[in-house]
Order: sequence, then C-alpha cells, then structure tokens
Amino acid sequence: MTPPRDDSSKKTDLLSFVRRTLNTDEFELLPLAGDASNRIYHRVVSEEDSWVLMEWEPFIDDDNYPFLSVLSHFRNHKIHVPKVIGKAPQLGLVLLEDLGDLTLERKFWESQDPNDSFPYYQQAIDEVVKIHGVASQDIQSSCTAFRISFDTEKLLWEMNYGRKHLLEGFCQIKLNETESKALDRIFMNICHQLDAEPKVICHRDYHSRNVMLKLGKMRVIDFQDARMGPVQYDLVSLIHDSYVKIPEVLGKKILNDYLDKSTLSRSTSFSQDHFNEVMNLQIIQRCFKACGSFSSFYNMRQDTRYLKYIAPTIRKVAKHLERQNEFLDFYHILNDHGVLEHDYEPPCMP
Repeated sequence: MTPPRDDSSKKTDLLSFVRRTLNTDEFELLPLAGDASNRIYHRVVSEEDSWVLMEWEPFIDDDNYPFLSVLSHFRNHKIHVPKVIGKAPQLGLVLLEDLGDLTLERKFWESQDPNDSFPYYQQAIDEVVKIHGVASQDIQSSCTAFRISFDTEKLLWEMNYGRKHLLEGFCQIKLNETESKALDRIFMNICHQLDAEPKVICHRDYHSRNVMLKLGKMRVIDFQDARMGPVQYDLVSLIHDSYVKIPEVLGKKILNDYLDKSTLSRSTSFSQDHFNEVMNLQIIQRCFKACGSFSSFYNMRQDTRYLKYIAPTIRKVAKHLERQNEFLDFYHILNDHGVLEHDYEPPCMP
C-alpha cells in the first residue's frame, strides 16, 4: 500500500503539475475562497494569463469520474462549461479555464432594481433548457448523470437531512412519536409524488453561485452531482435560490421564460396546474434540504457563513406547506417549536 503523502509532498506535486502543464516556472498560486464542498481551489497566474486549479481526491480518468464525465457531456451539447487545460488523476488535480469572479449572484446584487438582472437570468435559463433538453435526450451517452436519480430514496434522504441538522441538531428539537410519524408520512408523500414525475438531467445545484458570466456569456460550474430528476428541481434551485431575494413577479418571468423556451409546455400532455403543484412540492423538498445543509455546515465544522440564509428559506418552506392541507402537520411542527421565529444569526445561536 502506498503511504499517504504529507502536505509538503502534496504541495511539491501540485507545483510540479502546474509547471509541466503550463511549461513555465513563472507562475503564482493564489488561494480562492472555497464553497461548501471539500474541494480546494487555487488561481494560477502567469504574466497576463490565469487558470483555476481544482484540488480534490485522486480519481481514475474514465467515464465513471462524475466531474469530467458531466463536463464532457455538457460540452458536447453546447452547454457552456469551463475548458479543461490539464489533469493529474493520481493527484486529484484538474486545471481549468479561469471564468473570473462574476457570478449571477453578484450581478443580481449589483443591480439597483432586481428586474435589471432578468436578461442574465434569461441566459441562465438558456443553459438549463439545454441541460433538460438535448443533453437529456442523448441517452446513448455514458455520462454518469444517467446512472443516478432523484428517486424516492434520494429525495427522502435530503428531507431527513433537514430534519437531522436543522430541527434536531441546530434547533435541538426533540420530536415526540406523533410528530416524528407525521414527518415520516409527509416526507414520503412528497418524495413519492416527485419521484413519479418524468425525469431529465438535473444539474442539482443550479443556483446563482454556480452560474458565472465571462465576457458576457453564461458559464455553468459545480455540475458533478448531476442526476436524473424532475425539471422543477433546477427551477426551484434558480428561482427560489437562498442566496438572492428574487421578487415573486421576477420569479414568474424567469419561470415563463423557461416554459417558453423548453418543449415541455408544448407537449400535448402538459398541464399548467399539475406543473404548479409539482413546483410547490419541489419548493418544500429542495428548500428544506437547503436548510439542512446550511445547518450542517455549522453543526459539523462550526461554519457560520450560511446561517443567515436559514430564516428566509425555512419561512418559504412554511409558506408553501400552508397551501396544502395534507402538509399542515409539518407546518405546525415548524411553527409550534419556534423554528420560524428562531434567530439564526451567529451571536444568537443556541
């Protein structure tokens, strides 16, 4: 067995890889702020050029490595993703095109009026229409996204992640047997209904931090967890994004733009009422899972950066629970245990 490399040898191997790939000793390595994953990113700068180095676990360079498998599949179908400059599978390194620092999130907050960001959301919709359309229709592809899905088991895991990390972990709620059984029943109901929907390739995290602008064109990142699921999963990720406050009118414009551009609404079997019902279910499922993720970052590593997103997101879950009588027990659990009024800012943490 090969002994694990220490940090010093890792750094040496990393520098050697960059040197070989760029064929120069004249470069600088700058750390980039990490996301919520275990990946580490560096910006590599050499004279007037720059690249992004992704450092992750060692991998086998074949069709089973999700990051490169999905990237290649998306690129084959004209979805704008970063170019791969070089890779060292045994070191877990991939050198990528530098897309800069301009995310859709930043573009949204730079706009004096949220509606000014609509043209950029239209570009984001253009990309997800291709993901749900031509990329999903190429079923002969070996892309890893076709091998996994948002089935009942996966969707249920996500909802129970919210229960574990938000309700039981962060809020320290001890559910009684009646409450626990009510959540089990409601979670299963929601996940069964979502699993029954037709499936396309879902990016899985199609929010404003994973869509970037470079030279006026949209680029998609963080796609390695792509899997089969309902179109509403990505639409909820984008329109009901925890990182931005999209007004309801703008959200409807973005959704209508998707329906206008996709073939979904032109299908003879399409029902706007059914689509909206599934959208409501997906908002509950996806946003509750997001609250679980934000809570877990604090529970597991004391990361407080995401706590501020919990309150507006869990209130959105409650708002959509109230619309359906069969889910009112879930709403009452959140309301009766003070989850909706909890102060999630770091100074007031439990």
